[in-house]
Amino acid sequence: MNILQHHIQALVFCAQSPISIEEIQRCLTEALQMEIAVGDVLESIEAINEQLNDTGFAFQIYAIGGGYQFLTKPEYQDTVSVYLKQKSKKKLSASALETLAIIAYKQPITRSAMEQIRGVGCDYAVQKLLEKELIEIKGKADTIGRPVLYGTSQKFMDYFGINHIKDLPQLKDFATEENVIGEIAD
Repeated sequence: MNILQHHIQALVFCAQSPISIEEIQRCLTEALQMEIAVGDVLESIEAINEQLNDTGFAFQIYAIGGGYQFLTKPEYQDTVSVYLKQKSKKKLSASALETLAIIAYKQPITRSAMEQIRGVGCDYAVQKLLEKELIEIKGKADTIGRPVLYGTSQKFMDYFGINHIKDLPQLKDFATEENVIGEIAD
C-alpha cells in the first residue's frame, strides 16, 4: 500500500461525516506539499477497497452523502443493528434522571446550582446527558467565573414527546389530594 493510500485512509477515518473528494485532494496537496490529482485520489480509494475486500475486512470506503466514509459492509448490517438497538435502550441512571429533571425545570442552570439542589456532585450525570445529547450548553452565566449554563436539547424534546418546555408536567399534576377535616375519604 502506498503512502497516498495511508493518508487517504487517515482522512476518511477521522472525518466525522462524509469527506468530499475535493477536500481529500486539498488536504493531501497541503500535507504532502505536492499537487495531488483528483484521479489519483479516486484510484487510491479503489485500491484501498480492493485490499480491504481481499483481506476480508468487515468495512470499506463508500461514496455517500457527497463524500467518502468508512462503513460496514451490508452483510454485517444485522449485527450492527442489534448493537445500535441495545445501545439506544440503555437507560439513564437515577442520578442522571434527577439531574435531567433539574435541568429541564430550572434551565438555564449552572452545575453548581444543580449540585446545590441535589446535594451531591453531578459531574458524571451531566457528562452522560451531554453524550446522549439530551442536554446542551446554552451559554455562560454573568456571574463570577462565568460558569457554563445547561439546558435541554431538541433531542430531549423529541425523546419525551413534547413540543415546548412548558409542556412538562407540573407539580400539581402529581400531587394527591389529602383528607380535609370534615370530609370523608372514599
